[in-house]
Amino acid sequence: MSNLELAPSVMRFYGETVNEDSRLRSSADGRMELVRTQELLRRFLPPAPARVLDVGGATGIHAEWLVKDGYDVTLVDPVPRHVESASAVCTASVGDARDLREPDNSFDVVQLLGPLYHLPNPDDRGKALAEAFRVVKPGGLVAAAAINRYASLFEHVTYAHLHTQQIHDSVAKILETAVYDGVRGFALSYFHRAEDLVAELMASGLTDVQVFGIEGPAWSLVKAAEQQPGEGPTDELIASAMEAARMAEPYPELLAASSHLLALGKAPAGINH
Repeated sequence: MSNLELAPSVMRFYGETVNEDSRLRSSADGRMELVRTQELLRRFLPPAPARVLDVGGATGIHAEWLVKDGYDVTLVDPVPRHVESASAVCTASVGDARDLREPDNSFDVVQLLGPLYHLPNPDDRGKALAEAFRVVKPGGLVAAAAINRYASLFEHVTYAHLHTQQIHDSVAKILETAVYDGVRGFALSYFHRAEDLVAELMASGLTDVQVFGIEGPAWSLVKAAEQQPGEGPTDELIASAMEAARMAEPYPELLAASSHLLALGKAPAGINH
């Protein structure tokens, strides 16, 4: 999948099937992902009103809080339905992470909080990160999220069906190949290991790259509680899982247990690129 076309399963999944905004606002692990992403980005963002390019920004769920924080946000997404919603939040247009229409060295921050999920071809991921590097200013920040290589293993335990043959075989294939084919349920996807995500950012020219587990090592306990009959996870369980994510940050061996990863790198200062 290249030539600047997104796989049909990706367009269908986000254009017709799922509401990404609802997932991040309503599901317990989605809310953890949203809050932790905010928490981590706010730690590294330059002061407002810096210019932020939100690549693959979906319906504007991250643009919304960035605008409220005082940032000047421009959003690009390949799904017209997303862009229509995001236009109520910030400047938004249809576009592709691998071929941005923005000028060189024009944004203080470029964030890709989704594009790498659905680019299984390494050349495509390289193009997306190269474009982010091109449009970010010298000394600027690039933030890129990824689905963790082992997320499906943890997730399908929460649905209590990993032991069934069909799901077992599907998850085993993801673990072996790092790719989900998008035939049923989720869209065509790529699953990163933390060290590979760091290497991809560094290969694009970024420096000082750090990687974090977004939801941390206890997210699947929260999701499992949500799947069981009853009232779902308590506020105390969610708060404990969030604290586990923070406490896990100094320990890279725990990155493998998070659902999503967030890598942040800097464009070298003082040189145009």
